[in-house]
Amino acid sequence: MTDILEARKLTKRFGGLTAVSELSFAVREREILGLIGPNGAGKSTTFNIIAGAYRADSGEISFLREPIAGLPPHEIARRGVMRTFQHNLPFEGMSVLENVLVGAHTRFGGNLFSRKAAAEEREQHAHAERLVEFVGLGELRYASVDRLSFGQGRLLEIARALAGAPKLILFDEPAAGLTRAEAQRIATVIRGIAERGIAVLLIEHDMHFLLPLAHRVVVLNFGAKIAEGTPDEVRSHPAVLDAYLGHAAAV
Repeated sequence: MTDILEARKLTKRFGGLTAVSELSFAVREREILGLIGPNGAGKSTTFNIIAGAYRADSGEISFLREPIAGLPPHEIARRGVMRTFQHNLPFEGMSVLENVLVGAHTRFGGNLFSRKAAAEEREQHAHAERLVEFVGLGELRYASVDRLSFGQGRLLEIARALAGAPKLILFDEPAAGLTRAEAQRIATVIRGIAERGIAVLLIEHDMHFLLPLAHRVVVLNFGAKIAEGTPDEVRSHPAVLDAYLGHAAAV
């Protein structure tokens, strides 16, 4: 498979702390790549560099073979890299469908008063309807987001990210705070996203959620990559076991 995103020797320092050190990895088309490691390993910093929230001190990032390191977040999103966050951030006072439509703003480029714009608006509305159905919120499409459970709010975040027509989605701990059933629903949706041809880069602490889901896994510790491979390969890697303080804590 072709690499859709490639990070090369990324380094990020905060004062005297090196949060990410010479990190290189790639995400392939249609792939679910897990990014794991103990607390403080550099996972969230790596996400923030890719999404444009942080600027790396050194290193390169290419997306679809074009450099994106240092671009502002809205430009990276416009090019097809979307992200979700650990905490649900809905637009309150709006319906589920309206929230998803907000996520389509990166796709809208017409004159607001032109016929083309009206046609685009109709298509975006239809697309948002399909996405709401895809994540399992169809019956709540016109409901206020205030009515959603925490797990349903997580599904809304995913639908809103998909509305921007991404080619890569960064998921930041999508199973955090969810029940087992809700987490399984999220896993099913993420598999469906990859099947649609959208690549996934995923941070997750719950190994019971991530390992059955990911095609490959990159393991960080103290900002550096210590292992990379299939879930089975990293599960028994000595450096991974050591980083997670023994067999029982690892997986």
